[in-house]
Amino acid sequence: MTPTIRNVTILGTGVLGSQIAFQTALHGFNVTAYDISDEALEEARGRFKTLSGTYAEEVPLAADGKAEETRKAITLTSDLADAVKDADLIVEAVPEVLKIKKETYQKLAEVAPEETIFATNSSTLLPSDIKDSTGRPGKFLALHFANRIWQFNTAEVMGTPDTDSDVFDAVVQFAKDIGMVPIELHKEKAGYVLNSLLVPFLNAAAGLAAGGYAEPEAVDTTWKIATGAPLGPFQIFDIIGLTTPYNIFSHGGPEEQKLAEWLKTEYIDKGKMGVASGEGFYTYPDSE
Repeated sequence: MTPTIRNVTILGTGVLGSQIAFQTALHGFNVTAYDISDEALEEARGRFKTLSGTYAEEVPLAADGKAEETRKAITLTSDLADAVKDADLIVEAVPEVLKIKKETYQKLAEVAPEETIFATNSSTLLPSDIKDSTGRPGKFLALHFANRIWQFNTAEVMGTPDTDSDVFDAVVQFAKDIGMVPIELHKEKAGYVLNSLLVPFLNAAAGLAAGGYAEPEAVDTTWKIATGAPLGPFQIFDIIGLTTPYNIFSHGGPEEQKLAEWLKTEYIDKGKMGVASGEGFYTYPDSE
């Protein structure tokens, strides 16, 4: 029997976690957003306020005050047990570090109801890398969203050999119910479909700039003119936020680790985190 999903908890209120929470609440689900501290939750309130304005302008469903109603309907908490006590589905959007994810699921396994489905939004890690930490491999899978999910509305669904088929189907239906286009993967693939294409592309772009071959703006201009694409790779970097690419590169081979160090020293250490911070490879004076 396919599980019913009505109460959803989002773990992590960063750029993507806050978007998942807002998108889910907009479509009528009961949403709780969890983060580790009151300071993190205060930052989340700012993100939700910004999202409310963005949704009101760009999403027809959020017009006529619905965006602000959605913002007010999201419950925020730093109490993990309270956040998950009624959850039918928990979507984890914590940093892309295997150790952090494993520790998160070990804590979740102790406090979440037995029937709760766990889903990771991990960008590149395989769910099989994490499943033994969940305490419920049959109710665990990956559910991956792209940034600006109201616009780039894919939801990649990828289970492990242990994932129950009814759980998989329930999460596919959930994705549809919140306005996503589910992309079902038949077996595990690091990076799913989207990042299997995107990461090598961004890697190549970073190599050109870090190696001194061309400035980021020149790389973007070349890509946009030659392909007709609306965005260049460094504009994509800024939209994603530089922390996630840094984490991905850090766990790659020697060349990728050099790119990680370049991102860190030239941008991240200088507070240039991308659109969310107001500056990355480009400046964004209206980011707030």
